[in-house]
Amino acid sequence: MLTHKEIWRGIDQLAVRNGLSPSGLAKRAGLDPTTFNKSKRVTKEGKLRWPSTESLAKILEATSTPMADFVGLIGGNEAAAGGTPIRLKSIRLSQINRSDDFDASGFLTSAREEIEFPTIDEPNAYIIELDADMAEPCYRIGDLVVVSPGSSIRRHDRVMVRRKDGAMQFGIFNRRTTQRLTLLSIDPSRQEVVLNLQEVLWVARVLWVSQ
Repeated sequence: MLTHKEIWRGIDQLAVRNGLSPSGLAKRAGLDPTTFNKSKRVTKEGKLRWPSTESLAKILEATSTPMADFVGLIGGNEAAAGGTPIRLKSIRLSQINRSDDFDASGFLTSAREEIEFPTIDEPNAYIIELDADMAEPCYRIGDLVVVSPGSSIRRHDRVMVRRKDGAMQFGIFNRRTTQRLTLLSIDPSRQEVVLNLQEVLWVARVLWVSQ
């Protein structure tokens, strides 16, 4: 029998699998950003609130997820949900100041600590702890950003760029040519940001952000 807890777990896991928060998943599907907020899952009177079949259909379509995969997420299937919890290397944003923190492809080679993180089936992923605001209100102090340098990047994926001057830059991948990398800013303005590839060391996909 399908339970209230299971259906919401499936939605949360679908968001994680696509590198989104529940609100980000709702926005990608064209829904109100608060549709899947945890505060809306139970009414003030304690009555359980279920997601509509229409909203479920929209998030499956928006993420190109077959129903069979979503059923696996609902049932807590570890393979479908993205694997068992693993410990990810973690580094603070302000500590990213040495060239030997990363290799030439963006893999983290040193870390101050490790954090156990669920359902990320990417052993080379790592966590950046933000101790400074980045493009408010998108990324704020205290957020954890899970980054994967080994994941393929598609248009509209969130990415982190390491520039040769040492700066880290977050954005939304738009296109890449032999000479330029074009991003959209992560703030609501979605302004286009064009970088000369000669300025870029590497680009890594953002899998998940705690918001």
